[in-house]
Amino acid sequence: MSFADEDSQKVKNLMPLLSSPEYDLDFYAGPLDMDINAPDAEVIKRLIGEQIVKCSMVVCLISENTHKSKWVDSALAKNRHKGNRIIAMALKGTQDAVLPAVIREENLTFYPWDPQRLKELIAKDTRKLFNNSP
Repeated sequence: MSFADEDSQKVKNLMPLLSSPEYDLDFYAGPLDMDINAPDAEVIKRLIGEQIVKCSMVVCLISENTHKSKWVDSALAKNRHKGNRIIAMALKGTQDAVLPAVIREENLTFYPWDPQRLKELIAKDTRKLFNNSP
């Protein structure tokens, strides 16, 4: 799952829902408030990369802040490179947002917050490269 560090509290509030077995999601719980180009960031990039190698999709939770996150850009680019499916869904309460570059470039559907829809999207055929179906 990928989201902007500024949205950590919103995502934390969703954790009881998103961590249920119905969603089958893994989370990187490290600090992403450091500069992505800082020397110490290499360890975090490596850990995130190891998680990406193990998965077949990424859920990007999007707010008004997401497009500014270099960490989100990096994670989405790595997922695209690996061929993982990318699901772009608004965080609860987000009506409008500038989408991260990978989501724009791939013309992916930006779904409004809907926990049931998210569960259905995650359950879809994980062999699809990107999810653009409604």
